[in-house]
Amino acid sequence: MPLYFFRIRNGRYSGASEHGIELADHNAAWQELTSSCADMVGGICRKLGRDTQWEMELLDERKQPVFRICLVADSLNNGGSKPTTGQSRRPRAEHS
Repeated sequence: MPLYFFRIRNGRYSGASEHGIELADHNAAWQELTSSCADMVGGICRKLGRDTQWEMELLDERKQPVFRICLVADSLNNGGSKPTTGQSRRPRAEHS
């Protein structure tokens, strides 16, 4: 079975894991990534600063990204005043 590794960008646990996990295929890898992110996202959101980004990737055996989930915190206004029109950011799912 293929070996996969997690990598986190930003925050307390930044870096790539040294211990891989065996998963049957990319579908199982996606399920593992989304399940792991779901378990962590509450704690991440509570500590995420303004205008920052948190990412979790699943890497293959060659340590190349297979999937990535990003959590982005953007300020959508100017100095605390009302939001400027046309400056919304739509969330997007990414995968490599």
